Amino acid sequence: MDQKILSLAAEEKTEGLESYLRSLKESELADAITQQAIKGKETGALLRGIFKGSSCSQDVGVQRRLLVYKHSIPLVESGDLKSDVASEIIGLLMLEVHQLPGASLIELANLFVDGIKGGTLTNGKSLELFPTILTALSSKDTLAFGKGELSGEEFKKQLINSLCASRWDPHCVIHLTSMFRDVPLSTEELQFVVEKVVRMFSKLDLQEMPPLVYQLLILSAKGCKNNILEGIIAFFNEMDQQQKGEEVDTESVELEIAAVPQDQLRHVEGTIILHIIFAIKLDQDLGRELLKYLKMGQQNDTIKIICPFSIALLLSVARIHRFEDQVFDFLKTLIVKSIRDLQFQQSSKFLQDLVPQLCSVSAMTLETVKNSVFGWDHVTEGLVELGFKLMDSFGPKSAFGGKVVEATSRTPAQQACRLGAQILLEAFKVHETLRSEILEQVLNRVITRAACPISHYLDLLSDIVVSAPLVLQYSSSKVTEAFDHLSFLPLNTVHGLLKAVQPLLKISMSMRDSLILVLRKAMFSSQIDARKSAVAGFLLLLKNFKVLGSLSSSQCSQAIGASQVQVDVHMRYNAAANEAFCLEILSGLRRCLSQQADVRLMLYEGFYDVLRRNSQLASSILQTLLSQLKRYYEPEADLLPPVKLEGCISAQGDQVFLQEPLAHLLCCVQLCLIWCRNSIQQPSENEEDEDEDDEMGSQQDLEEMMDSITRRMIKSELEDFELDKSADFSSTSGVGMKNNIFALLVMGVCEVLMEYNFSVGNYSKNKFEEILSLFKCYSKLSDILKEKAGKGKSTGTSKMSRSLLSTPFVSTLLTALFRDSARSHEESLSVLRASNEFMRYAVSVALQKMQQLEETGQADGPDGQNMEKMFKYLCEITRVLLWRYTSIPTAVEETGKKEKGKSISLLCLEGLLRIFNTVQQRYHPKIPQFLASLDFMEKDEEERENINVTEKATFQIRQFQRSLGNQLSNGEDNFNSKEAVLLVNILSTLSRMLEASSQQFVQMLSWTMKICKESSIEDTQFCKGLMNLLFSLHTLFKSPVSMLRELSQDIHGHLGDIDQDIEVEKPCHFAIVNPKTAAPTVCLMVLCQITKILDEVDWLITKLKGLLVSEKAPEDSTQTVNQREPIEKAIILQLGTLLTACHELVQTAVPAGSCIDALLKELAKIYTILTSLIKYYLQVYSSHLGHIPTRLEKLVKLSGSHLTPQCYVFITYVQNIQSEDLSFAGEKKKKRKEETATVAKAKVLRETKPIPNLIFAIEQYEKFLIQLSKKSKVNLMQYMKLSTSRDFRINVATLDAALQEQEAEDENTENEPNSQMTAATQPNESQEPKRKRRKK
Repeated sequence: MDQKILSLAAEEKTEGLESYLRSLKESELADAITQQAIKGKETGALLRGIFKGSSCSQDVGVQRRLLVYKHSIPLVESGDLKSDVASEIIGLLMLEVHQLPGASLIELANLFVDGIKGGTLTNGKSLELFPTILTALSSKDTLAFGKGELSGEEFKKQLINSLCASRWDPHCVIHLTSMFRDVPLSTEELQFVVEKVVRMFSKLDLQEMPPLVYQLLILSAKGCKNNILEGIIAFFNEMDQQQKGEEVDTESVELEIAAVPQDQLRHVEGTIILHIIFAIKLDQDLGRELLKYLKMGQQNDTIKIICPFSIALLLSVARIHRFEDQVFDFLKTLIVKSIRDLQFQQSSKFLQDLVPQLCSVSAMTLETVKNSVFGWDHVTEGLVELGFKLMDSFGPKSAFGGKVVEATSRTPAQQACRLGAQILLEAFKVHETLRSEILEQVLNRVITRAACPISHYLDLLSDIVVSAPLVLQYSSSKVTEAFDHLSFLPLNTVHGLLKAVQPLLKISMSMRDSLILVLRKAMFSSQIDARKSAVAGFLLLLKNFKVLGSLSSSQCSQAIGASQVQVDVHMRYNAAANEAFCLEILSGLRRCLSQQADVRLMLYEGFYDVLRRNSQLASSILQTLLSQLKRYYEPEADLLPPVKLEGCISAQGDQVFLQEPLAHLLCCVQLCLIWCRNSIQQPSENEEDEDEDDEMGSQQDLEEMMDSITRRMIKSELEDFELDKSADFSSTSGVGMKNNIFALLVMGVCEVLMEYNFSVGNYSKNKFEEILSLFKCYSKLSDILKEKAGKGKSTGTSKMSRSLLSTPFVSTLLTALFRDSARSHEESLSVLRASNEFMRYAVSVALQKMQQLEETGQADGPDGQNMEKMFKYLCEITRVLLWRYTSIPTAVEETGKKEKGKSISLLCLEGLLRIFNTVQQRYHPKIPQFLASLDFMEKDEEERENINVTEKATFQIRQFQRSLGNQLSNGEDNFNSKEAVLLVNILSTLSRMLEASSQQFVQMLSWTMKICKESSIEDTQFCKGLMNLLFSLHTLFKSPVSMLRELSQDIHGHLGDIDQDIEVEKPCHFAIVNPKTAAPTVCLMVLCQITKILDEVDWLITKLKGLLVSEKAPEDSTQTVNQREPIEKAIILQLGTLLTACHELVQTAVPAGSCIDALLKELAKIYTILTSLIKYYLQVYSSHLGHIPTRLEKLVKLSGSHLTPQCYVFITYVQNIQSEDLSFAGEKKKKRKEETATVAKAKVLRETKPIPNLIFAIEQYEKFLIQLSKKSKVNLMQYMKLSTSRDFRINVATLDAALQEQEAEDENTENEPNSQMTAATQPNESQEPKRKRRKK
């Protein structure tokens, strides 16, 4: 039969073919097509023959054609045919589609739609025909549909709508998406399709996502790019959230099999990111749309749009050169904004309650690093670049003069910089291929940016080395290259670099050898900085390469920097080689003892640390120190003074320089001697007798010299040093410079000897008397220097000079002076305790050490850079100072003899404030241990682990509250302002340790409120501190807006009204507000708080606008309306209360100056925020998403009745004050120079500048109110009165006075010459235009 059809089809005429086809039944024809298709030989020819014999002009032919289509489509879908046969069939069917009439096309289209709904089109091959059918349909002008008619386009739209509304079989989704690429779609139709495909994401198997996304991205060429990207990002964000939830559940409950394995999800995400990047390279509009979408997300609901997947996608897009800068700028802005928003929200309870959840972009970025392990090579490059860009942009900066501005760890910039370091460190750990690049870039920045602060790069380098020292062995060439630049780098950089790579030196001998070569070259450099770098490097090597037989590291100050390095140098090199290496370095360092003072100073500070780490080197070090000290030691036992100071200085022309830091040399000697006495009491068996004898001999000689120097220093008078009161101490002459250097050397020697004698004295009374004698010498010189400095121009030099006492000794001394109650020590300690000056000096030195620690993170002397040890001393010193202050009240102390300087109690208090600040800034994680250490009772280890910070802090707070209460109960006359201010500052610092939700926090707030309400002290500094404390606490409890209203009423009551005829009631909510403190202190603080509240309101309005944009999707609209409503209500309530507070302030007779300026600025800001709120409601109306609430009408009414009219009255008041100032300046002009008057006028003009800004803000507010009134059909302008300040005003009283004055002048000038008359009238002419300008 099929052959018959083929032979007839070969003839030119079709009559025979048509008649034969008529004779066949439908089933026979279908069987023939099936058999031929399965054979696969002449299927195309058969179908062409059937189409040739089935003319579309006859119904029979159309029906036959339709039969072919209806039979061929399932046949192709069955999967029984070869692919080339199926393609041939579909190709033929596509060619013949346009000849079919509309009804047949509709039937075929419905056949496809039913197949899609029923899930029969699983193969998807036949779907290639569907676009041709839809195209043919859309080309028809009219189609019969039901009882009526439709155009082809309309029918196609209805068909697509129906198709998208129906259920799709998940297996068809990819084929359907691919099919729609060939369908001509309008924007609306394309949106239907895209939304349907995106909804199908969740029903598909994860492995089918990449091909589907690929088809969607091709489809995006038609449009709807935003919807496609939004759908992809939202889906994978949700998948990540589910994955995270499953991980949490698995950890908390039991092991379960996750619905989607993590590695599978990450691999799919990686593939999809690659597809998107490929699509963006071909279509840059897609990239622009992605950035636009994510930027919108930054302003709206960030958590739905910004996620680890979208960050990874952005970092991949950054590889495309055109988008690189845009992406990194956006990411930097996004990260800083996220950090700032989190901080802003955490600082206010009001915001925490309204906006409970904010996403952390920093955490998401670190999660992206973790996810990139799963083969995301296209993301890793962007991660490294982002890390370095964050560190470059937000690292510490140099201030004017080269001083490093060290940002606290809580600033957004510092947190962004730390995030950059974390990204790089984590990337270094997990990506082997990136290690070399990261290390190279870090080292490059360390070397090339030597002029800038690079501590953050050194910290990162140190972390990298510690994380993988053995891996870095393979990159040793890069580190060795960096060593070549050491002699050109600043000393701090060299210190940091060598400290960071020090663990590598212990496992790589070649690296160590390279470093030694570089350091030896630097040792002979002509540049002093290079020589100092060499000394620093050699000392570091000596500290960290222990000679076998040395004492264990537990007796040293600290273990080596990287305890993780388990490779010991002694496993490969014997003890003798290591000792020889160390001794060789020491012999090289001895040469430095003849160099400049700075180089020697470094050696003296380093030798003690080397000795503690390498006790086997004690003999060499002590011998070196002995030979050096002998140069300046007077061997004759009877000669005074015992040291040769002349040899310690050198002169070049008129200039005198310090050549030998003698005090530091003695300091090093005494520290080494004390350590040897305490630590090497039992010699090791391995020691050789000769070394032991040498060491003991040097030690004995040094001890004898120290004792001799002590005895003779006590006997010496200042005249022996030529340093009596009559000596010249000026900094301009050579003699004065020499005397200054000598004085500082003698003071340093006295301090060193005090520490030495205390340490070796074993609480001997004689030794303590010697200490007191040494202190008297120190004190005399100190007083002379202060007196001489005070007479000069600069008073800054009168500060206490840097003490040479070590921090451990200061801690021991304070404990002995104030806390030692042992009877055996009582008699000897009474010698020191009898001297109030000495005790004050001891506390002052402790204060100096704490100040250094607070400002720089380290202190002078041994252990000063060891954070752990310093924390221990910090705790000990705090305990003593706290006990001293609480045991002996200041009042008791001050009733005794009056002495110059601060009392010991005040010094203790100042020290405690510095310590509490230092602990919060530098030791934040150790706050629990710090507070626990302040308990005088020893606790069990279990109790130490479970420390309740709030309870411990509350205990300390109560002690200071009692002290402040006692101060306030003394009355105004006995009130000690300095102590009270310090106490309030300490309470502020300690209150930050309290949990804001705790009962203790509420009690603290109530106590502060009570003090403010009851205390009427007129001290402005105390008032400022107390109000700051109140506001900081209140903000974390609830918004202080109602309190601001009460404070404003108090200010109004005390300062009076701008209308002098009105007498204001004096409400007394807060006694701390009184005529002396009301302005400017309290007034400015209230205005500052108003600014903060307005910033919060502005932040919330921005959030609201973001929620409006995200409310486009109808399914989310109810939820977002519910989110918006409480925020809207809170904003209006806040603004309403602020308006009443400002209503009080604008009626207040505020004195001229900063208060008026600040108040005018705040008023302008209030109107700007009100305008922003009105704009938001205009947006609500434009989007048809709501109406004006009645509370907004009340707010507008309040602003119109209470604030705007008063603002204009206040402006008039300000102008009157300033016109008086101008006239005063005019009078000055006659009396003084013209410049003075010009300055006064410039000041007035500067103060009047905020007035036009305020008027503009009011007018803008009214402008948008009019617009909202039109939109909402609610007359909001009925509450606003027309202002008068913009009109021409005539003050009748002023006019009468001016006219009378003019008449009097006319009478006086009638009898005078014309020249005099013009001179007399000139001032009036010159002043009149100014008055007009002011009243414009």
